[in-house]
Amino acid sequence: MERAHTLLLDEEACGQLGEHQRPDFIYEWLRFLSKLLPAADRAEVRRKQKRLVEQLVGVMAAAPGPPARRLLARCLALVYHCGDSLSAGLAVDRCSDIVRSKDDSPSALPTRLAAIACLGGIYEQLGRLLINTFKDTVACLLKAVKNAESQGRFEIMQSVERVLRGLGVSAVPCHRDVYKSARACLTDRSMAVRGAAAECLLELQREAGFLWTSELENMAALCFRALEGSNYDARMAISRLLGTLLARAVEPRQAVAPRPGSKHVPLEEVMGLLSGGFLRGNAGFLRVGGDLLKGTSSVSRDVRVGISQACVVLVSSLGGTWLELNFSALLDLLLELVSHPRATLTPADATCSRQCVSYVLHASLGLLLGEKAQIAAAKELCRVVGRQKKAADASVSEGNAEVHAGVTELCASQHMLVCALLELGGLLQALRSTATPLLYDSTAGLLDSVISVLLHPAASARLAAAWCLRCVAVAIPAQATVLLDRCAERLSALKFCPEAVAGYSAAIAALLGAVQHCPLGVPHSRGKVVLGLGEDLLCSATQSSRVSIQRVQGGWLLLSAVSTLGPTVVGGLLGRLLVLLRCSFPISLRELEAELRRGDPFTWQVMLEGRAGALSALKNLLLRCGELMSEEVWTGLLPSLSCAVALLNQLPAVVKTHGHSVKNAVNLYKLRLYEILPLLPSKAYTDYMVVLLRQLQVELTTETPCCSELLLLRPLCHPQDLQPTGIVADNTDQRHIEEQLTAGSVGGGTLEYDPFTIFQEAQEVPAPLPLSARLTVTATRLFAVLFPQLSAPQRAQTLQQFCDSLRQLKGLRLQTVQVLVTSAVCWSLKSLAGNPAGVGGQEVCKLLCSLLLGALESPSALLRAAAAEGVARLAQALGDPAFTASLGTASLEKMKSARDGVSRAGHALSLATLQRYGGGIGSPQHLANCVGVLLALAQDTSSPELQTWSLHALSVAMDLAGPLSRVHVEPSLSLVLRLLLSTPHTHPELHLSLARCLQQIITTLGPDLQGESSGMGALRGACLVASAALQDSADCVLQAQAISCLQQLHLFSPQHLDLAQLVPSLCEVLLDYSVLMNLCSPYLCLRRAVVSCLRQLAQREAVEVCEHAVALVKELPRRDNTQLDIAVKEVGLEGALFCLLDREWDLCLCQDIRETLGHMLNSVAAGTLAHWLKLCKDVLLSSADCTAASAALQPQQDEDGDRDDDFSAFHAKPESGGPFTNLRWSTRVFAVECVCRIIALCDSADPAHFDMALAQERRLQESTDFLVLHLADLIRMAFVAATDHNQQLRLSGLQALLLIIRKFASVPEPEFPGHGILEQYQANVGAALRPAFSADAPPDVTAKACQVCSAWVSSGVLSDLKDVRRVQQLLVSSLQRVQGGREDSSQLYNESTTTMETLAVLKAWAEVYIVAVQSSKRRDASTPEDGVLDVLGGLDLDGGLLTLVQADLPTLSRLWLSALQDHALLALPAQYASQLPRSGGTFYTADTLERARPHYCSSWAPVLHATALWLNSTGFATTDDGPANLSRPVTPTTMGQSTSLAGVRSPEDINTDRFHFMLGISVEFLCSPHSHDQMENITSCLHALQALLDAPWSRSKVGNDQALGVELLTVLRRLMVTRESVSVQLAVLQLVRQVVCAALEHVKEKRHSAEGSVCVLPTVLYLLVGVLCEVVRGSAGVAGGPLLSGALQALRSVLATPLSRAEKSRGAWSHLLRCALLTLLDRWDSGNVDDEVTLLTAVTLFLVWASPEVTTVEPLQTRCIQHFRSSLQSKNPSVVRRSFQLLSSVFQSQGGAAGPFLCALGGGVLGYLRGVELRRPQTEEELQAAQEGVRALEALVQAAGDAQRPQLASVLLPVLISFLLDENALVSAPPPSRLLHVWALQELMRLGPQHPSELRALMALAPSMKARLEAAIKGNQESASAKKSQQPSSKTSPSIQLKTNFL
Repeated sequence: MERAHTLLLDEEACGQLGEHQRPDFIYEWLRFLSKLLPAADRAEVRRKQKRLVEQLVGVMAAAPGPPARRLLARCLALVYHCGDSLSAGLAVDRCSDIVRSKDDSPSALPTRLAAIACLGGIYEQLGRLLINTFKDTVACLLKAVKNAESQGRFEIMQSVERVLRGLGVSAVPCHRDVYKSARACLTDRSMAVRGAAAECLLELQREAGFLWTSELENMAALCFRALEGSNYDARMAISRLLGTLLARAVEPRQAVAPRPGSKHVPLEEVMGLLSGGFLRGNAGFLRVGGDLLKGTSSVSRDVRVGISQACVVLVSSLGGTWLELNFSALLDLLLELVSHPRATLTPADATCSRQCVSYVLHASLGLLLGEKAQIAAAKELCRVVGRQKKAADASVSEGNAEVHAGVTELCASQHMLVCALLELGGLLQALRSTATPLLYDSTAGLLDSVISVLLHPAASARLAAAWCLRCVAVAIPAQATVLLDRCAERLSALKFCPEAVAGYSAAIAALLGAVQHCPLGVPHSRGKVVLGLGEDLLCSATQSSRVSIQRVQGGWLLLSAVSTLGPTVVGGLLGRLLVLLRCSFPISLRELEAELRRGDPFTWQVMLEGRAGALSALKNLLLRCGELMSEEVWTGLLPSLSCAVALLNQLPAVVKTHGHSVKNAVNLYKLRLYEILPLLPSKAYTDYMVVLLRQLQVELTTETPCCSELLLLRPLCHPQDLQPTGIVADNTDQRHIEEQLTAGSVGGGTLEYDPFTIFQEAQEVPAPLPLSARLTVTATRLFAVLFPQLSAPQRAQTLQQFCDSLRQLKGLRLQTVQVLVTSAVCWSLKSLAGNPAGVGGQEVCKLLCSLLLGALESPSALLRAAAAEGVARLAQALGDPAFTASLGTASLEKMKSARDGVSRAGHALSLATLQRYGGGIGSPQHLANCVGVLLALAQDTSSPELQTWSLHALSVAMDLAGPLSRVHVEPSLSLVLRLLLSTPHTHPELHLSLARCLQQIITTLGPDLQGESSGMGALRGACLVASAALQDSADCVLQAQAISCLQQLHLFSPQHLDLAQLVPSLCEVLLDYSVLMNLCSPYLCLRRAVVSCLRQLAQREAVEVCEHAVALVKELPRRDNTQLDIAVKEVGLEGALFCLLDREWDLCLCQDIRETLGHMLNSVAAGTLAHWLKLCKDVLLSSADCTAASAALQPQQDEDGDRDDDFSAFHAKPESGGPFTNLRWSTRVFAVECVCRIIALCDSADPAHFDMALAQERRLQESTDFLVLHLADLIRMAFVAATDHNQQLRLSGLQALLLIIRKFASVPEPEFPGHGILEQYQANVGAALRPAFSADAPPDVTAKACQVCSAWVSSGVLSDLKDVRRVQQLLVSSLQRVQGGREDSSQLYNESTTTMETLAVLKAWAEVYIVAVQSSKRRDASTPEDGVLDVLGGLDLDGGLLTLVQADLPTLSRLWLSALQDHALLALPAQYASQLPRSGGTFYTADTLERARPHYCSSWAPVLHATALWLNSTGFATTDDGPANLSRPVTPTTMGQSTSLAGVRSPEDINTDRFHFMLGISVEFLCSPHSHDQMENITSCLHALQALLDAPWSRSKVGNDQALGVELLTVLRRLMVTRESVSVQLAVLQLVRQVVCAALEHVKEKRHSAEGSVCVLPTVLYLLVGVLCEVVRGSAGVAGGPLLSGALQALRSVLATPLSRAEKSRGAWSHLLRCALLTLLDRWDSGNVDDEVTLLTAVTLFLVWASPEVTTVEPLQTRCIQHFRSSLQSKNPSVVRRSFQLLSSVFQSQGGAAGPFLCALGGGVLGYLRGVELRRPQTEEELQAAQEGVRALEALVQAAGDAQRPQLASVLLPVLISFLLDENALVSAPPPSRLLHVWALQELMRLGPQHPSELRALMALAPSMKARLEAAIKGNQESASAKKSQQPSSKTSPSIQLKTNFL
C-alpha cells in the first residue's frame, strides 16, 4: 500500500496486482489523494493536473464501488479546486455524456453512478464557477432519474443535493424542476431513495422559500405519504425535512417574495397541518369517516411516529428561547391532539398517540430547557391539570358519577391528563430537590392539582396521577411521608367512592414504590398503616357491590406494595398477611368444587380479581422478602396454593357458564398463576402437572396470540445475533416511540394494563403490555419451568403434540404458532442446560431437532436466530460431541443442497453457533470446513440476506475458534475488503455483518498487529483501509462499527494509528451532533462508540487528544449552531464533553463521558491546573442559585457588622457569556467531584500545592501553577454548591469544603505570621454551613455539615473566640435537637435517619472535645521560653475551645455513654439477638435495628475516645447528677442508672461498670479488627485505652485484676503482630507500659503481692521476646528503631524489678526468665536472624540485670559464652565493636556471672588485640573495634582480683604499646592507623600512673617497647611545639562572622 501514497497513480504497481487486489490499491490511492490535495502545492497540482484527471477518469470508467465513487468525486473536485478550474467544464461534459448514455447493461451501471457522483462533487466544490453549465447538468440528472434503477435514483438525489449546496442562491432557476423530481422520489419504493430525496429537499428549502410558503401544505401531505411504510433511516430524514420546513414557516430566516398573506405562519396553523396528518394520515374524507364508524384507524403508526419526530425537529430548530415563550400554546395544541377521538379509536391507537405526545414533550423540555425554564414548564403543566380539578370534585360530590353531565367530557380528556401528568412527573424526577420551590408555590398548586386527578373516572388518569405523586416523592423525599399520610387519610374518608378507592390505593402503592429510591426512607410504622388499610378494604369488599371490585383490587394492590418496604417491615406483618392470603382461597378441593355451583358473573369477577391480587401479593412477597418464607410458612400456604392451581382446571367451565363477562378476570387469574408458579416449590403443583401442560398447550397452539415475535424471541437470541436482524430501536434516542412500531397488533404497553407495576423498582414509567400479550409470554416461560420436571415419555408426548399442531397449520398462522413453540422450546432448553437428568432420550432429541430445524428455515430472521440459539442450547444440554458433530454435518449438507437463501442462511448461523456453549470450536478441521463453506456463501451476490448471515456466522465461528482462526484471517479479510468496496448501500445489514467480521479479524490478530513483517504490514493496512471504508459511510451504525474497529487497532497497535486523523474524525461527530441536538446523529450507538474511543485514547494520550480537538475546531468554518464548537474553542474538548454530559440521558454513555473526563483530569490536571479549575467553576456557576448563596451570607454579615471580610467574590453574579448555560444539577455535581479529585491529585504531587510561601517563590522562578494559589476559587465553588437548593449538590459541596479544610488547615499565611491561610474565609465557611442546620434540612445534609463543623472547629484556623462560638452554636443547636427528639407525628423520614443525625452530632462533638483536650495538654506542656504554639494550638492559648465544650460536657457525657451502650448491644453476635431490648436502644428502635447498625459502626470510635478522655478528666471521682434529656427514654440496661430506689448503687459500682463497659468495647474490637475497619478506628480505640489507663483509679482496677491485664496484653500482642502501622505499634507499646505500670503500682501498694506478678510475667515476657524476635528477623522495617529501643528498655525494667528477688516469687521468676533467655538463644541458633547485635544486647541485659539463678545455669551460660565468642570472630567490624561494648558491661556486672566470662573470653579479647598489630585498621569501623577491645580488656583488668590485677595489667600495657608507630611508618600510615597511634599514646599516659610498677618492670624487660614508647612521646612533643610556633601573634578572629552578603 505504500506505493499508493503518491500524487499520481502508480500504474505500473497497479497493473502488477491481481483483479481482486487492484480495487484495494486504487481505493487507498484515492484516500491518500483526498488528504494530499488540500495541502499540496498548487503549482505542482497544475503541472500534473492533466495526467491526474486522466487517471481519475480512468478510475471512473473502471466501474468503481460505492466507497470509491465517493472518494473519486471528492478527489476530482479537489483537483479542479486546487489546480486549474477553467477546464472543469470538460469534466462536467464528460460526466454528463456518461449519464446520457443509452447503455443499460449491468456492467455500465457503476460507471454511470460514478459519473453522477462526480457531477455532484464538482459542483459542490466549485459552485458558481460552473454557473453557465448547471442548468444542462441538472436537466440531465433529472431526466435520468425517470428511467434509473434504485441505485441510480439514490445517487442522482445525492448529486442534486450537492449541486444545490454548491450553487446556493444561484440555483434558483432550477428549484421548481428539482422540486418536482424530488417529490416523486420522496415516495419511492426504495427507502434509501426516500431518504436521499428528503435530504435533497432539505437542502433545497434553504433557498427555495416556496417550499415553506405556498407549497407547505403540499409538502406536508407529501411527507405524510412518504412516512407510510418507511424504515428508520427514511423516517428520520423525512421527519427532519418536515420539521425544518415547519420551523422556517413559523420563523423565516430569509425574506420571501411578497404575496398575499406572506407573513409568519402561526403556530396553530403549523400544528394544524401536523394534526391533520396525525389524525387522518394520507386518507381521504370518506376513508376517515369509515374508520370512525368501524372503530378502526387507517393511520399507520409509521406516520404518527414520523410526525412526532418532525414535531421535535420543529421545536429544536426554533430553539429553547422560542420554546420558553411559546410553551403554553404548544402544550395546549399537543394535548388537544392526543385527546381527539380519532387519535384514540382503539386502545393500541391511544397508547401510540400518548407515547408520541409524551416523546415530543420529553425531547423538547428535557433537552432544550434549563432547570429554571423546566420549573416554569412544570407550572404550565400544573395549570393544564388544574383545569380538570373542578370537574373531578363535582364528579366525586355526586353519589353516582355516571349521571353527572360532565363525565363524558372527563373521560375524553383522560389521555390529555395522562400525557401532562407523566411529563410533569418526569420533570420533577429529573429536577430532584431543585424542584422544591415549586411544591411550595401557591400559584402552581401542584400537589392539589395532581391529587384531585386521583378521583378521575378514567383509570389511566388516576394511575398517571399516582405515578406523578411517586415522582414527587422520589424528587423530594421529605414529601413521601406527607403524601402517604394524606392519601391514607383520604382513602379512609372516601372508601365508599369507587374512584377514590382506586385512585388513592394506587397513589399509596406508588408512594411505597418511591421509598426504594429514597435513602432516608419513611417511618417504620407506615407499613403497618398501609397493611391496615388494605386489610380494611378487603374485609369491607362485600358491604357494597358498587365498590366491591375497587376495594378488592385496591386492597391487594396495597398488600403487594407493602413488600417493597423489605423484610424489616414485612417481618412484623407477615402473620396478618398470611392469614389474608389463606382466606382468599378455598381450604379444600371439596369447597372449591362447591364454588362452581353457586355465584353470578359479578361474584365470580370479584372472586377472580381477589385471588389474582392475592397471587400478585404472594409473588411480590417471594421476590422482595424471600428470606421470611420458612418451612413453617410454606406448610401453611401449600393447601391454598394447591387449590389455586386446581382452579385452573375449572376456569373453562366458569367461562362457559357465565359468558365472556368473566373472560378478562379469568385471563388475569391465569396470568398471576403463571407468574407465581416458577417461584413456588414444585410440590405445590406436582399433582396438577397434566392440567398445567394441557392449558399451556392450548395457550401456545390453539389460542390466537396477540404477542409480537420481537417480544417473544428477542430475549432468547444472543446479542450478537440480533445485529443482522435490523433491530435498531435500542441504539436510538427515539427508542420509546420506535418500540410502538414493533409491538404488534396489540400496540405498546401502558400503565393501566397492569396497575400492580406502579410500585416496581425502575424509575421509568412502567409500560406493561396488554393482558393477552403478557399471558402468552408468561405461558412460554412457565412451560420452560415445567418441561424439565417431566419424565421422558411425557416430554416426548408434549413435543409430538407440538409437531402435530404445526403440521396442520399454514401461512401466517403457521409462523405465529412456530414462534410460540420455538420460544417455549428454547426457554426449556436453557433450563435443561444445568439439569443433571439431561434431555430425556433419543426420541426427545429427535423431536426437538425437528422443531428447531424447521424454525431454521423460516422466512423470519429473528425466528431463525432464536432457533439457532436453541440448537446451541440443545448441544449444550446433551453434552455429546457425536451428536453435536452430527448437527454440524447436517447443517453443512443442508447448505450445500438447499437452493433458497433463507434456509442456507439459517443453517449457516446454526453451524457457527453450535459450539457457543460447548467451550468453543476446538477442531481445526471442523473450523476449516465451516470457514470454507461460509466464505463461499458470502460471495453469493444473488442473495444479500444469505451474504449477511454467512458473514455473521463467519465472525461467530472465528470468535468461538479463538487462535485457531488465525490461519483463516487472510482469505476472510480479503473477502471483507472486497465486499466493502463493491456492495451497494441499499443493503445496510450486509455492511453491518462485514463490519462485525472485520472486528473479529482484528481481535484474532490481536497484538500480532504490532509486527513489522511485510505480511503483517499488509494485513494491518487492509484493516485500516476497511475501517476507513466503513467510516466514510453515510450510515451512522457503520460509522460506529468503524470507530470500534479503529479502537481495537489502537488497543493492539497504537503506534500505527494516526491520532491526528482519528481524533478529528471523532470530534466531528460530536460537533455535528450539536447542530440539531440528537437529530444529526440519531444513532445512540454512534455517540457511544465515539465517547468509548475517546475514553480509551484519553487513558494514555490525553494531551494529544485535547490538542487535536482544539486544532480541528479552529480550522472548521463557522456554522449556524455551534455551541459545542465554541465550547471546544474556549475550554477545550473537556468543555465539550461537559456539555455533552449535560445533554445525554443514556446511563452508559454518561458513565463513559465521566470516565473520559476522569482520565483527562488524571493526565493533564497537574499541568493545566488553572484551566481545569476555571472549567469546573464555569460549570458549577452556570446555573448556580446566587439568591440562596446571598441569603446564606446575609445573616453572617448582620452578625459581623463592619467586619472587614472578603465577601465580594461571593456576592458576584454568575459569569455570563461563557460556554455553559443552564446546566443540570447532575453535571454540576460531577464538576464538584472533579474539584475534589484535583485536590486529591495535588495531594500526592508537589508539596508546593499546599504551601503558599513555597508556591509563591517557585511561581517567580518557573512557569508552574499550584493549587494553593486558587484557594479562593476552591472556597467559592464549595460555597456555591453547599448553598444550592439541590440536595445532592449540597452534599457534594459540603464534602468539597471538608476536603479543603483538611488539606489547607495547617497552611500558614506568609504575609501574616501566626495566622492560617484559611482564616480569611471563616465567614464564608460559616455561611455555607448555616443552611444545613435549619429545621427543614434533610438529616443526611445535617450529618455531613456536622462533620464539616467538627473539622473546621478542630482545625485551629479560628483564632478568635467569637468566631469559634459562632460555629459552635451550630453544633449546640444540633445538640438541642438531639435532646428534644422528634415526635412521631412530625417524623418525615425513617427512624434510622434520626439515629444517623444524632450520632453525627455526637461524633462531631467528640472530635471537637478530643482536639480541645489535646491542645490543652500541649499548652500545659509548653513554657513561655518555648515560643508561640503552631496554628493548631494557637486557639488554646487561653483554653477557649475546651471551655466552650465543657459547658455542654455533662449532657454530652451521658449521650456518649448511651450511644456506646447502643453500639455494644448492636455488636453482639446473632445468637444473642433475643437479649436485645424489645423497645430498642437509646437512639434506635427495634424495628430499624438493621438500618441503624451502619451509623453506629461509623461513629463509635471517636465517641469512645472522647468518653475515655472525659472519664480521665474526672478521675472516675464523680457521677451523673441525673438522666439526660434524650430523644428516647434510657433503657433499664443503662449502666448503673436504674430508676428504682432498690437499685441505687454506689458511685464506685457505677464507675466500675463504666470502666469494664468501655474496656469491653475496646477489647472486643481489637480482638478481631477486620480488614475493612479504618485505621482511624483502631488508633482511636488504642488512644481511648491510653486515656483510661492514664487515670490512677483505672490503673488500680487493672492492677487488682490480673486476668484482665493478661487478657489486655494478649490482645495487644496480637494487634502488634497483625498491624504494621508505626503509630499502632507505638500506641500498643505505650499501653503495654501502662499495664506494666499498673501492675507495679499494685505491687507497691500491696507489699505481699509479689506472687501475683508471676501471673502477668509470662505474657509480658512473651510479648517482649516476641517483639525482639520479630525485630531481629527484619520484619519490623522502619519501626525497628523506636520499637527496639522501647522493647529493650521494657526488658531491662522487668529484669531489674525487685519482684524477681522477692522470697515468695523468686523461684518462679527465675524459671520464667530462664525460659525467656532460652527462647532468645533458640531463635539465634535457628539461623533466621538478620540482627545478631540485638540478640546479643538482650542476652547482655539478662547477664547484667538478672539474678545468678537465671544466668549461671547450664547449658544457658555455655551457650551465652559461645555466642559472645562467635561475635568476637565476626568479619564485620561493627559487630565486633558492639560485642566488645556489651562484654565490657558483663565484665563490670556485680553478679556472679562475670567470672566464667572473664576466664572464657579474656583470651579471645587479647587475641583480637594482638592481631591489630599485624593488621593495622584501615577504616573507621576497624579503629572503633580496636578501641572498644582495649576498653573491654581494661574492664577485665578492673574486674580481676587484687592478686591477678598486676599480671593482667602487664598484658594490657604491651597491647597499647604495640599500637604505636615509628616516625617513618606514621607518615605513610592511613588515617585510622594514625588515630589509633595517637589514642594508644593517650591511653598509656593515663594508665601509666595507675600501674607504675608494672610499667617500669615492662620497660626493663623489653627495651624495644621502651624505645617505641619514648620515640612516640618525643614525636608528640615536637608536633605540639611546631603547632604552637605557627600561631599568629595578633588577636584571634572572632568565632562568629558577620554576614555582609544578604543576596
